[in-house]
Amino acid sequence: MGITLLQQKLCHVETRRLILIMIVIAFTILMFQSRSIIYGKYRLPISPAKKASVLSGSYMVHRVDHHNTNTSDLETTNMYDYEEVNGEDAGDDLELDDVTKRNIDQSLRNELKLESIAAPKNSLGVNRTIKNYGKEVSKDSVVELDANSITPPSLVKRNKQFVETLPVNKHTDLFKNVPFPCKSNSTSIGHLTMRGRRRGRRREQEPMLVSEMNSLLLQSIASSRPMVKKPRWSSARDRELLSAKLQINNAPAIRSTPELYGSVFRNISIFKRSYELMESILKVYIYKEGEKPIFHQPNLRGIYASEGWFIKLMEGNKQFVVRDPRKAHLFFLPFSSQILRTILYKDSSSSWKNLEKYLKNYLDLIRGKYRFWDRTDGADHFLVGCHDWALKLTRNHMSKCIRALCNSNIAKGFKIGKDVTLPVTAIRSAENPIKDLGGNPPSKRPLLAFFAGSMHGDLRPMLLHHWENKEADMKIVGSMPRDLKGKETYRENMRSSKYCICAKGYEVHTPRVVEAIFYECVPVIISDNYVPPFFEMLNWEAFSVFVLEKDIPNLRNILLSITDEKYIEMQKRVKMVQRHFLWHKKPVKYDLFHMILHSVWYNRISQVKPR
Repeated sequence: MGITLLQQKLCHVETRRLILIMIVIAFTILMFQSRSIIYGKYRLPISPAKKASVLSGSYMVHRVDHHNTNTSDLETTNMYDYEEVNGEDAGDDLELDDVTKRNIDQSLRNELKLESIAAPKNSLGVNRTIKNYGKEVSKDSVVELDANSITPPSLVKRNKQFVETLPVNKHTDLFKNVPFPCKSNSTSIGHLTMRGRRRGRRREQEPMLVSEMNSLLLQSIASSRPMVKKPRWSSARDRELLSAKLQINNAPAIRSTPELYGSVFRNISIFKRSYELMESILKVYIYKEGEKPIFHQPNLRGIYASEGWFIKLMEGNKQFVVRDPRKAHLFFLPFSSQILRTILYKDSSSSWKNLEKYLKNYLDLIRGKYRFWDRTDGADHFLVGCHDWALKLTRNHMSKCIRALCNSNIAKGFKIGKDVTLPVTAIRSAENPIKDLGGNPPSKRPLLAFFAGSMHGDLRPMLLHHWENKEADMKIVGSMPRDLKGKETYRENMRSSKYCICAKGYEVHTPRVVEAIFYECVPVIISDNYVPPFFEMLNWEAFSVFVLEKDIPNLRNILLSITDEKYIEMQKRVKMVQRHFLWHKKPVKYDLFHMILHSVWYNRISQVKPR
């Protein structure tokens, strides 16, 4: 019996010991999952929950969250990411030297395996028809990720266009009739992005296709999480905007009017109703603060003249401008980014942060004197800026504003659905801004394509390398003489070309887009990540051609693939849309001044949500 009792005690002890070991193991696993492995200067998250994602160096692959509350297959896929050990925001760009990047890349390649992304059937294979400007070719477009390797987005065939199917819910009503150029039965594909820096220079992102920009525009309206916070307190102006939004949403259907052509708009019914309400309702208050010449003294000539013309016409307007800020729906900050840069940035020893600080001081003055900025965090304020630096100078303290910018680079912080693209207009005569308007009919345009310009940036030298003096019907050259004869030759070439090449310079914007429309030449936009003007309303693919920068060697084949019938149709639409890109000393209906103001009005309307 003594032996039996001893055996029972030993069994109890072993059982307790086994239970204790299991508890310790479980606790260790839980702690292990919630921690990160220190890898040199960085922490690598290793939670099993973070699967279906890949990071190679600074590349990331992730699924787009459409905020679809009505679908059962909605999921959010986490991603591996580098996180600074010092606790800084992991979303910021990281400074990695070459050695560190290679070491981390090699470690990840040895240790991480790409797991299959849980997705609906056929979500990585889209059967579609590519419309080659009149010549249709059926093919299967498949984006594949090797399950046994880490593949950066630059190696994935991403130039095959796709559009996500968007949810239909109460937040999409405003765009329920918008005819986006996409297939309604297309399926969702993971959106590929990458971020990071190498020796202080931002990596080139994969270009965003126009179809993806269309999706972002819809998502900005459909999202249950608006870009801006609700006002701290309500006002009668908010209720007026909500009422206008409802009326726009229920706009009567029309196809065209004597003044407007439905084929150049996404939805002419919405545009027409929104424009009518803007004319009858909108009131703007212009802050009087700010010293000349940076404030209230616009420049009306040159390639940055758009901001000057808008400031001049806005301050001289009596229909929209009010003296009592309590009656205003929008508040205008009347500074010139071009003059700001010219006055305060003397030489390379100066810092652009001095310019940003100057704007912050101005903003502090406004906030101290008025209460309107703090009510909405600036969401009902707007500015215009055409200098290259305007995007960068306003990205912090004025990021909640509606920014009308020439440099509408979506890869550098321009936000579709909130910000507005300001057209770049090279004004030759302040007295007559529409001088020499128009071009030759299609039958008298012998040149296939024309480009002339300074070798700004990396793209234009590439364009000349492939096409300068290569084809008789393609006149692709560098700078032309700046005398009167050289300028007239430039204009005549635009009037005589079927397609005008609008190649970006240092930044994504160029005056050639508006110049092409001015001379009734079909624009060929070669500028990755550029959001064209009035993107909220105009259907740019109806009257222009978009070519990815990497496709410059194939430029001629792309243009020749467009049938004559298709070209004539596009050229007619260029003439239809021309009126929306013209300045007038006294603004007229649907002109450039009113179109810019309407885009600001419309984006503000889109952001307003019921309390």
